[in-house]
Amino acid sequence: MKINNRRDFIKKATLAGASAVTFPQLLSCANNTSQKTMPIGDIKKDTSLKSTLIVPKNEGLKLTGAFLDEISHDIPHQNWGEAEWDLDFQYMKAIGIDTVIMIRSGYKKFITYPSEYLLKKGCYMPSVDLVDMYLRLAEKYGMKFYFGLYDSGHYWATGDMSHEIEDNKYVIDEVWKNYGSKYKSFGGWYLSGEISRATKGAIETFHAMGKQCKDVSNGLPTFISPWIDGSKAVMASGSALSKADAVSVEQHEKEWNEIFDGIHDVVDACAFQDGHIDYDELDAFFEVNKKLADRYNMECWTNAESFDRDMPIKFLPIKFDKLRMKLEAAKRAGYDKAITFEFSHFMSPQSAYLQAGHLYNRYREYFNI
Repeated sequence: MKINNRRDFIKKATLAGASAVTFPQLLSCANNTSQKTMPIGDIKKDTSLKSTLIVPKNEGLKLTGAFLDEISHDIPHQNWGEAEWDLDFQYMKAIGIDTVIMIRSGYKKFITYPSEYLLKKGCYMPSVDLVDMYLRLAEKYGMKFYFGLYDSGHYWATGDMSHEIEDNKYVIDEVWKNYGSKYKSFGGWYLSGEISRATKGAIETFHAMGKQCKDVSNGLPTFISPWIDGSKAVMASGSALSKADAVSVEQHEKEWNEIFDGIHDVVDACAFQDGHIDYDELDAFFEVNKKLADRYNMECWTNAESFDRDMPIKFLPIKFDKLRMKLEAAKRAGYDKAITFEFSHFMSPQSAYLQAGHLYNRYREYFNI
């Protein structure tokens, strides 16, 4: 081997050494890998394995109701047809859900059914009559369907709820005429305006819409699902996860005592959203909510959010322990019913989110379902 200079010598020596050392090492590595690797075809889930829980099971209030969010505001559509919805009703039925609530029958120009009134107002024609489909599926699986009223979007822009009365005057009559007398599964009404505190026009609006719903349907039940103005009550479009100016338990009680006093004769239940307060605040707020509901002879439900408000990505399925703690707090407070927003996206085994099905499995393990 001819060496021209010191650089050639170092280069050739390095290459020779590398080849001498590397080949047997590679061979050994390959042999070791072949010994440790499991063929892809042998990988399978051991369905006999169950989580070993170190907390008591079945200590929470079971979910018996679920919102249906097909007119979405801030979560993506899954573009399901009737076959997918039929399967989801089966998944809900399997864990004891007996009530489904369409969260709103329309939002701005998108609507869930071919409303003659709303189409004349400029709303878009839907490709499927979702109200009819949900009512048929609810009847098929022995559930009650609650109809969520129309949301024009004006309240979110102006802070005044009173505008919602006018459109819903027509929607309520139209829906009862077209669906209410046709389906036994039509079980009640959801007054879909979401508030957290004393809000302009709220008492008058809830009362007017609640009264009309009851009058037209021979007294079918109505409910609302407000949010608590807690530390996590921040805009979904923002980056912040918390705020400093959260409502106190005392102020929450004062304001909602006034609201309940003005609506209790036409609103049968209140399902406060549980995701806007921290987990160590649940008992204090839940105790007040139950006390107020009892005072006004209303049912006290919880809207157990199955999505996570603690993450910068909005919104993903919640960690199971967070849902568990909220349902346990609801049971401690003696709540009457637990519903969730929103099963199909955040708990369903066929959700677009893979972790939703895992939450469904953890829920079943915990409740021995």
